[in-house]
This record gives sequence, structure tokens and C-alpha cells, in this order.
Amino acid sequence: MGFLTRWLCALALLVVTYNPTPISYVQWAANNYQTQLPLTVLLGLILMVGYLIYLRATLRSIGGFGMLLILALVAALLWVLYDYGLLDLSNRDVTLWIGLLALSLVLGIGLSWSILRRKLSGQVDMDDVEE
Repeated sequence: MGFLTRWLCALALLVVTYNPTPISYVQWAANNYQTQLPLTVLLGLILMVGYLIYLRATLRSIGGFGMLLILALVAALLWVLYDYGLLDLSNRDVTLWIGLLALSLVLGIGLSWSILRRKLSGQVDMDDVEE
């Protein structure tokens, strides 16, 4: 499973949770929680498991500072694109999609970082082992 797959799964998790279209968990749950509360809770818990997997792996591999650094790099790239007139941030929906892409990049890189570092350096990361 390569970086592209991990990144697309992170993007799918974020987009399924919330996006500017009417088709997202947040909007569906807001409209249907009174009539379908058990399904709303079940789907929310499934999404939470996905977030826990991605966030835990990301925090363990690149940490909070690494997450901020990647977001800063993405923000700087967006700033350059905006400054050169290649990006228009006046549309709220486009801005939201860009934010989803940026967050998915952070999660995708976080999940792939240990693998990339092992390939570049030859060093293996080991999880803490409880005895």
C-alpha cells in the first residue's frame, strides 16, 4: 500500500465526514439523528475509529510539530499560488476543499512517514513494547 493509497483513504475519511456538498456524515446526521439515532451513533463511531487510527499513527510518526510543519508548508504553497494569481480563495467551497486536501496530506504523510524514513535511512522504527 503506497503513499497514494494512504492519502486517498485519509481524504475519503475527511470528505465522508464533512464537505461542502449536501452528502456528508455531518449534514446527514444533523438531518436524521432524531429518526435514525442508532445508525447515526454507529456511523459516527466508525468514523471515530478511522480518525483514531490516522491521528495516532501521525502523532507517533511525525508528532505535533511535524503536523504543524506540514500544514505550514501547504499554507506557504497556497500563499505562493494565491500571490501569483493561480488560486482564488473567494469561493468558500473551493477554500473548504483545499482545507480538506491539506488535512488529508498531513494524515497521509503521517501514516506513511515511518515507511518513507525506513526506505531513506535504512533505520526501522519500533513501537514501545509493554512487558
